Amino acid sequence: MLNEPSVVAINRHSDRLVAVGKQAKRMMGRTPSHIEVVRPLKDGVIADIDVAERMLRKFLQMAHPSRFLAKPRVVVAVPSGTTGVEQRAVREAAYEAGARHVHIIEEPMAAAIGAGLKVNGPVGNMIVDIGGGTTDVAIIAMGGVVVSQSIRVGGDEIDQAIIAYAKKEHGLLLGERTAEHLKISMGSVAADVDGQRPPEDDLDGEASAVSRQVARPPEAEFGRADGGEWGYGERGSAARVFGPLYGPAFGDGESQELASRAPVRRDRPIDRLMNARARFAAGGAPITIRGRDLVTGLPKTAVISPGEVEKAIDDQVQTIVDAVQTTLDQCPAELAGDLLDNGIVLTGGGAMLKGMLERVAATTGMQVRRVEKPLHSVALGAGRCVDRFSAYQDVFLPDRRR
Repeated sequence: MLNEPSVVAINRHSDRLVAVGKQAKRMMGRTPSHIEVVRPLKDGVIADIDVAERMLRKFLQMAHPSRFLAKPRVVVAVPSGTTGVEQRAVREAAYEAGARHVHIIEEPMAAAIGAGLKVNGPVGNMIVDIGGGTTDVAIIAMGGVVVSQSIRVGGDEIDQAIIAYAKKEHGLLLGERTAEHLKISMGSVAADVDGQRPPEDDLDGEASAVSRQVARPPEAEFGRADGGEWGYGERGSAARVFGPLYGPAFGDGESQELASRAPVRRDRPIDRLMNARARFAAGGAPITIRGRDLVTGLPKTAVISPGEVEKAIDDQVQTIVDAVQTTLDQCPAELAGDLLDNGIVLTGGGAMLKGMLERVAATTGMQVRRVEKPLHSVALGAGRCVDRFSAYQDVFLPDRRR
């Protein structure tokens, strides 16, 4: 499988393709003025058809290096709800890139096939594909999409939310690569035991509210040198109560080990406090980010915690969850029972965010599972359609040119 991002670097002086895919992505924000790094796809559809055609041709050559003159059959996945003009642009780009036949399939359908769901039967399945440009939510039955919703919120929008948060809270301008790194390494989606966010919108508020209810035993030593406190666990043994999210104790190896051994109970204030802190301890320590100071224009560093990243992306996460609920509201009554039995399937890179599965499950009250290879499910589904063309030819969108 060829796994490359849809990024192209072009020399504007000679109109020459400098790099594509991962090599071009590494150039983002680091090129001279005459070399431009562009994304020919925006929000799941083609924004620059000429660059998209050249990129596709390069990818076909990379996928079939020994068959340079071959004209393959191509299956392209597009977001659900794309217009006829957008679909026609995709077909034209693929034909110009050297394809013999071009077939278009909706992304949620391709993701469902790649996840191994039985899409041709009279049984309903619900798929949530959180991609880079869009999130597609669909209920599938009888080889077609019964109800679907596509929103232009995905990994790219989450990256922009992190950039906006750093700009607002730290006065720091981040690059797209740095924001993506923060999302992958520290991105998380949190909900408390009732499936709702803490009232103060972060775990510091929850922890401080709970800690006021915890009686401190007189024999305990409460040292503030390391930014944390000591409380008493279930059996009277000392257990670390994590200090502020910005404190050095957050990344302490001993703290994380004690958090992993803390009993999972929710009936006492101390247990709720430990569980809340342990969730973020598992997400890692705060890290130092680098960017440009918006006031002085000079290089600047700042420390950002997992709690801040979670807060930064919460609006986008909630938009995705709302789309899931809206799609469920439109589900036909006969398929509702199937969804209760089969649950919701998450695919796409956004499904790998820590806590996303639990957030959707807590909001909908349904079983939710993530596929084994969420990043590749759409590509695997499209590949299966090529390999078993006769079995899946009814799932393709019609070619309106004919």
